[in-house]
Amino acid sequence: MSGRREPVPFAFVAEADRFRSNVTPPPRERASAGEIAGRWLLGLTIVAALVGSLVIGTPALETDRSTTPAQQSQASDGR
Repeated sequence: MSGRREPVPFAFVAEADRFRSNVTPPPRERASAGEIAGRWLLGLTIVAALVGSLVIGTPALETDRSTTPAQQSQASDGR
């Protein structure tokens, strides 16, 4: 078998595995003070929403132990 590859319609596809770029990407732009403040505000809003949902939802998950003895059925009394 020869070392030649199967011909392809586009030369760049055949040579793509040998391509190396010598171009470095430009440096990332620094975020402005407004963007940083906006990210902090968004993060705080999400955390506050999670804490608020826990505070509001926790009482609904608790069992009320004060009414448990009064709600026994008559079958458990042996009647």
